Amino acid sequence: MTAAAALLLADLTGVAIFAASGASAAVAKRLDLFGVVFVGVVAALGGGILRDLVIGAGSPLAFTDWRYATTAAATAAAVFWLHPQLTRLRTTVLVLDAAGLGLFTVTGTLTALAAGLPPVGACMIGMLTGIGGGLGRDLLTGEIPVVLRREIYAVAALVGAVAVVGLDRAGLAGPGALMAAALFVFVVRLVALLRRWSAPVPTDPKVGDRPTG
Repeated sequence: MTAAAALLLADLTGVAIFAASGASAAVAKRLDLFGVVFVGVVAALGGGILRDLVIGAGSPLAFTDWRYATTAAATAAAVFWLHPQLTRLRTTVLVLDAAGLGLFTVTGTLTALAAGLPPVGACMIGMLTGIGGGLGRDLLTGEIPVVLRREIYAVAALVGAVAVVGLDRAGLAGPGALMAAALFVFVVRLVALLRRWSAPVPTDPKVGDRPTG
């Protein structure tokens, strides 16, 4: 399998996973079939569209390659019809979202590097690609975006993007190593959820500024 084919396969896998994540969230909100498919497509393609627009790649692949939109819509529709078999939808959404985050972070970083962006820019693009779909899904379903909460989310994507750049610079950016980087992001995200890791938040002035004495 060529590098281009491997990247396409990883990209489409990420599309399917994020489409399932978005569709599951929409089902949990009791949206109709169109709403479920729409949220699934936005979740699946949002990060890639953002990536392509930022790096100036012309028309985003989501609009020019039929496989992207078809994969997203078909997956979302399948989730709509099969959701009775998907027990504990919230857990399903979180696991699928973590998997999509890992895959899209890797493919976004690689695409940015291939476009000639420097390491720092590639890391930023990789992170944005990873979090873009989840951001769109949460906004459409009336949730505070995960990336704005205390949970470790964007940080996991950024660390994964840095790992991809490091592997590329070391000449080790083979399929196995890149899948390991995606798995690393997936594991960090899930462990952060299980351990309730969070980023620092401002102290409550009502608590921290109480007079003493």
